[in-house]
Amino acid sequence: MKGFVPTPPATVELMVGKLFQEKGPAEKSRLLDPGCGKGAFIEGVIQWCVRQRIPLPRIIGIDSDPRHIADAREKFSKYSSIKLILGDFLTPDDLGPFDFIIGNPPYVPITDLSHGEKSRYRNIYQTAQGRFDLYLLFFEHALKHLGPDGRLVFITPEKYLYTDTAASLRRLLSHFVVQEIHLQREDTFRDLVTYPTITTVTHCVRGGETRAILRDGTIRSVNLPGHGTSWWPTIHQHGDGQGRFYEIRLGDICRRLSCGVATGADAVFVRKTVELPAAIRKYAYPTIAGRELVPDSVILPTNKYSMLVPYSRDGHLLKEHQLGALKQYLEQKAVRDRLLQRTCVSRKPWYAFHENPPLKELLRPKILCKDITPVVKFWADRTGLLVPRHSVYYIVPEDPAKIEGILAYLNSNTARAWLFANCQRAANGFLRLQSHVLKRLPVPPELAPPGTQLRGLAVEVA
Repeated sequence: MKGFVPTPPATVELMVGKLFQEKGPAEKSRLLDPGCGKGAFIEGVIQWCVRQRIPLPRIIGIDSDPRHIADAREKFSKYSSIKLILGDFLTPDDLGPFDFIIGNPPYVPITDLSHGEKSRYRNIYQTAQGRFDLYLLFFEHALKHLGPDGRLVFITPEKYLYTDTAASLRRLLSHFVVQEIHLQREDTFRDLVTYPTITTVTHCVRGGETRAILRDGTIRSVNLPGHGTSWWPTIHQHGDGQGRFYEIRLGDICRRLSCGVATGADAVFVRKTVELPAAIRKYAYPTIAGRELVPDSVILPTNKYSMLVPYSRDGHLLKEHQLGALKQYLEQKAVRDRLLQRTCVSRKPWYAFHENPPLKELLRPKILCKDITPVVKFWADRTGLLVPRHSVYYIVPEDPAKIEGILAYLNSNTARAWLFANCQRAANGFLRLQSHVLKRLPVPPELAPPGTQLRGLAVEVA
């Protein structure tokens, strides 16, 4: 199966314990492992039943890899109550309801799926939205098989707790009881950094709070929102301590909020400033990449690198005859060969950027931040001449006079706490900033220019 990663024995034991924490299985109980692999969870269930001296429930394991099923059948051949099925769990079936479901569904991003698979899943599953991952679909399909008073324990990436893509799964889970969310160590799967979490769900009418266990050992009871919004702020209980609500978001007060310029060939267009020939300097703008934004520094390094830009200041691509000495540089064989390797040349002139730079909006006083960072920090480009590269986000205020106030707020503990609660996680505890998240950041009304039109409802400061 695509995305198969063996679950460590200690994690299997922990999850089986959660599965049977409130009620152990009876001999007639039905248990499902929807992506059983070689049978790690089935073996864990057997060991649990042996220790408790109770009969095994009726177990069904499903996997699409014939090698895994063959290994599992050999391992469990003496158990008549275990049935192993070679097949795709996501293919609609009539397996009936189960009393217990446990598993580690495959983590497969949409980029690893064929066009046919993506189309088929979008027609079947409500969680197959946006840039979905296969584990979301496994979660949805497993919930459909969870019988009355049934219990499900899954280990998945934590991203479903907060990403917009997983909003449909969070709405679906609001019809069940999420009893526990247990965040696991990021190295649970060794070199595979997924920030895993173990989720325990029951199918019953009684509600109640969710037990959240954080990675630092903190345990708290929370009431999860039921309308698909991020659970992360609730789980971490981030707030400004004053219960304030801001109706205005960062996107409401910005002329533009976007990631930086993607040339498709920075090795060609980005040069050390001191090495630029005088003849092409008029096409150059100071530029900066995310790696140059150092959290401990308050000064932007604006003189080290320059970007050669074959566009006019209003964002229109210059004609070849307007390029002058820049054309001579770009037409050098090694340089031109590199430009022709880019996918964008199939639809654009050979010297165009991968994405057209919105220079008319970009060349203004603005605020910058890294796209992936261990510490959220923002800097101001007060000159407006800096062209950020694609690893930098830039924020252009509608009112340039507000830039200092906006910068101070973005670097405040209040804004950082909200971003920590709402941003995706990258490897090693880094945060991944994205434009659609930044646009939702609540901001104080005094930062908005007069007559700002509000988008959306009141937003709690988190």
